[in-house]
Amino acid sequence: MAKVTKNMLIGQLLQIDPNIAAILMRAGMHCIGCPSSQMESLEEAAMVHGMDVDVLVQQINDFLGE
Repeated sequence: MAKVTKNMLIGQLLQIDPNIAAILMRAGMHCIGCPSSQMESLEEAAMVHGMDVDVLVQQINDFLGE
């Protein structure tokens, strides 16, 4: 299982598992399909959207661990 960190790029996350997009979309990151978001870190994206990056990292890692 891959361990996701807040420093990983959105593009990297989607390469690990495209289903991570659904988690990000539910959290309010509706720009996942935007080409520029692919080069943004999870931490940068969370900051722009006013989200707690640690919560997102935990949700994604929990999903990957299932």
